[in-house]
Amino acid sequence: MKKILSNNVIILVLAVAIGILLGKYVNNPAMLAVAQTIKSVSSQFIFFLVPLIVLAFVASAVTSLKSNATCLFLFAFLIAYLSSEASAMFSLLLGYTLVPLLHCGQLGGMRALPEAVFSFSIPPVMNVISALFLAIFLGLGVVWTKATTIIAVLNEFRELMLVVVKRILLPVLPFYIAANFYVMAWQGNIDSLIVFLPVIAIIVMAHFVWIIILYTIASIYSRKNAFDILRHYAPAYFTALGTMSSAATLGVALHCAGKSRVLRADVSEFSIPLFANIHLCGATLTETFFLAVVSQLLYGHLPTLGVFLLFIVLLGVFAIGAPGVPGGTAFASVGIVTSVLGFDDNGVALFLALFALQDCFGTSCNILGDGALSLILQAYNDRNNKETK
Repeated sequence: MKKILSNNVIILVLAVAIGILLGKYVNNPAMLAVAQTIKSVSSQFIFFLVPLIVLAFVASAVTSLKSNATCLFLFAFLIAYLSSEASAMFSLLLGYTLVPLLHCGQLGGMRALPEAVFSFSIPPVMNVISALFLAIFLGLGVVWTKATTIIAVLNEFRELMLVVVKRILLPVLPFYIAANFYVMAWQGNIDSLIVFLPVIAIIVMAHFVWIIILYTIASIYSRKNAFDILRHYAPAYFTALGTMSSAATLGVALHCAGKSRVLRADVSEFSIPLFANIHLCGATLTETFFLAVVSQLLYGHLPTLGVFLLFIVLLGVFAIGAPGVPGGTAFASVGIVTSVLGFDDNGVALFLALFALQDCFGTSCNILGDGALSLILQAYNDRNNKETK
């Protein structure tokens, strides 16, 4: 599996490059229709598997946590919320400092895409949030009743899904990524990204600064070298860049976290799927800064500090409930963008377009941050175990 993931990084980078080159230089309706078909079919496979992966890993992991499971869930939700809030506050500071100094162009119109050759739907057995809570309640029920037969079944299911990730999910990802970037480049999204390059550059640098802060906090709290986790995360980072989805990157992220010497499997197999759905620090950081950019561009001023702070408090709640799919946080929070910040239709449209341009970077930041929170959760679990003995 280690060799497969190492090779997978190279394959994913090639998939991105091939997709962009095709989109820039191959203007063939038939090829575009084929790309649309590949993108549609591969995404159906990926998002069908994701809830099953969440169910398999979280339920099995909860049974190994035993009596501390309930406390760990509450603590996990708390640190996910605090991380998203803190990243948004950091972005707010950047926004008030840098946005008035920026002069950005306008987004170009996107070209209409031809229809796919064919499409079919593979509805997931359940959505990701349902799978997450089913796994939580199933795992807790097993712990409370000591149902040894169900524990064995859950462990077998976990091993089964590991094989599925290796033989189905990882081989399908490059095709999905290449088709995705082909379509993006042909529509002109890559050119639009270049127009807003100063804004994107600030966001990407802010992501890395926040990740360093997060891993430093994890190192201090856990008294271990959290950066040992980060050095294994390259495959997950590049996968997230291509899929633009925390959920679709889950299989790779699980294996990357498992390679670290400081993070135990009994915690990571529970925390990584959980944080993939509730920890969106990259998305909240990005959204806060882009809303400041859009407000300055369209309305000539930034929102007042009090209004922006209220928005950020609410945004943290929406981030926990947002689906781990491309643009999930942005779409989930449109209601408070209009009601709290007072954006009109033009403001919302520009914000969503800007968010879509960098979604891959925000998702990658989310994924990287999950490793730090997992180590914090592990340290909390270890301290609780010592106190109860």
